[in-house]
Amino acid sequence: MEITFEKATLNDLVAIKEIYDYYITKTTATFHTHPISFEELREMIPFYDKKYPSFIIRVDEKTAGYCYLAPFKKRQAYNRSAEATLYLKPQYCSKGIGYKAVTFLEETAKKLGIKVLLGTITGTNENSIRLFAKCGFEKCAHFKKVGQKFEELLDVVVYQKFIE
Repeated sequence: MEITFEKATLNDLVAIKEIYDYYITKTTATFHTHPISFEELREMIPFYDKKYPSFIIRVDEKTAGYCYLAPFKKRQAYNRSAEATLYLKPQYCSKGIGYKAVTFLEETAKKLGIKVLLGTITGTNENSIRLFAKCGFEKCAHFKKVGQKFEELLDVVVYQKFIE
């Protein structure tokens, strides 16, 4: 299995939206409750940003998912931190691809001078929690019942890793 990462472009929006729409409509991994427009998705994912890049994940040359670094907060003092985000097509989950993607984002962040990576995860998303913990992230925050989706009150946990 060959896993590669390519810079995402606006040409990838259709594939990214298909993946993200699955997570919106079928899971609590995101707190969007209805599919978002291409324009909203374009604003959410940092295409063409030098400090916070986005990538298409390919497995054997097929689109398997996407990942990106995003600003933690849009204030200059936070420039040393980034949020790591990753979504895979369901058939590519639990195959080691997520681990490679988080590791790739970590290496990318280091090259860009980012010192702290954060993963914001729904409290019930045990697969993502295990993934970030396996990658050396530690739980640093737990927000209780901050979201509601599918009639379920949801917690949010944040995992953090220093990459200095």
